[in-house]
Amino acid sequence: MTAIKFDNSYIKLPAQMYSLQRPTQVSAPKLIRVNHSLCALLNIDPSWLESEQGIAVLAGNAIPKGAEPIATAYAGHQFGHWNPQLGDGRAVLLGEVVANDHCRYDIQLKGSGPTPYSRRGDGRAPLGPVLREYIVSEAMAALGVSTSRSLAAVTTGDPVYREEVLPGAVLARVAKSHIRIGTFQYFAAREDGEALAALCSHVIQRHFPEAVAAENPVLAMLQAAMAAQAKLIASWQLLGFIHGVMNTDNALLSGETIDYGPCAFMDDYDAGKVFSSIDQGGRYAYGKQPEIAHWNLACLAQALLTQLSSDQEEAVDLAQQTINGFPTLYDLQFQEGMRKKLGLTGSQLGDGVLSADLFDIMQAQGSDFTQTFHRLTKIASGANESLGEPFAQWLERWQTRRGLNLAGGDSFALMQTANPVYIPRNHLIEEAIQAATQHEDFEPFHTLVDVLADPWHERKGLGKFAAPPAKDQLVKHTFCGT
Repeated sequence: MTAIKFDNSYIKLPAQMYSLQRPTQVSAPKLIRVNHSLCALLNIDPSWLESEQGIAVLAGNAIPKGAEPIATAYAGHQFGHWNPQLGDGRAVLLGEVVANDHCRYDIQLKGSGPTPYSRRGDGRAPLGPVLREYIVSEAMAALGVSTSRSLAAVTTGDPVYREEVLPGAVLARVAKSHIRIGTFQYFAAREDGEALAALCSHVIQRHFPEAVAAENPVLAMLQAAMAAQAKLIASWQLLGFIHGVMNTDNALLSGETIDYGPCAFMDDYDAGKVFSSIDQGGRYAYGKQPEIAHWNLACLAQALLTQLSSDQEEAVDLAQQTINGFPTLYDLQFQEGMRKKLGLTGSQLGDGVLSADLFDIMQAQGSDFTQTFHRLTKIASGANESLGEPFAQWLERWQTRRGLNLAGGDSFALMQTANPVYIPRNHLIEEAIQAATQHEDFEPFHTLVDVLADPWHERKGLGKFAAPPAKDQLVKHTFCGT
């Protein structure tokens, strides 16, 4: 293994797409954690990352050989409001690696100091949000959600000033790319056809190579990006996850989840649930996430009009026809996932109604999202488990539908792969953050990350990590951390 074998491509695109930017050095970096399994995928020696030299790189104090650090430009709609100038305000892309799975990945330092896009910000990250992103992103990966990953985290030894003085940290984040819907919007708003064409070509080659041979490669790219978003958002909904900031600058063309700021997994089910402290209108509530994804994709299609066709009328028609297909794509993904969660094989008329009725009961009863499906899994195994009287009639319908499963369909085994025992519950994340920030105790953080690495199998002695919060443990709001 080498230290980091960079193979950079984004920096070869037109210069207006980024700014050359070195990270800002910090005073006393200390290692929190290195992700050994991700190191193996990226062909990076974890012992090197854990060394003094590796920690210096993770903190931004040293630039490794082959890195070409940049901050990328993009725009976006934030809570529905257009902002023409965003960009990496507190992150530096060190470079890219081609991993053992033959995919290309960005390695980015988040919280590494100001850039030309910082908009008067300090470019730093408090320790709490870094720990939250590490915990949740790695949990999402274990749950099978397409997501950005956490390679490592370090403290900086420097304070970060928000409403209070907080310890600073840097997260080494990995994604198949950091190209966003907002990246296309940035250049479309500037009528920069050269950059848009180069960006389309880059994204097609990098993420959707099958589109190269299509009659209209940009249209094929739009269709593929839409399918990736449908699959991603359905996977969120099936786990009770609320992103919190589904702005177009947080929607990656790769179909990965990014930006675990004011995010949360629901405890008690509520379609209107919002955790973000800044989402006063409930724009990004749990039940609205599919339609927001649809809206975001419409923004992408609009940004691509000049690349879809030289004839504006034809371009609009192609874009509209494509985007109109999102609800169907999403529903197919969600219903397929729900059949797995309910242990149903094949497709029967009424499956969607069965699912919807379950959520209606959960909403009325304030049922814990994860625990409800975990108990259903136990019932499917033959265990003596109860959901209570309000679910009685629905359970009879469910058992009747399970009796219609295709021959050989193992309902319990199917449900085990779709209904986790352990999720990153908000109160457990807060417990880990408080221990680290107030007492420099990282043991709760490490324990939580380790437990969540295997979310599917119930293990003795870990009941705390499966249980819903007590009333005095409820976390009602989460924060961005910028």
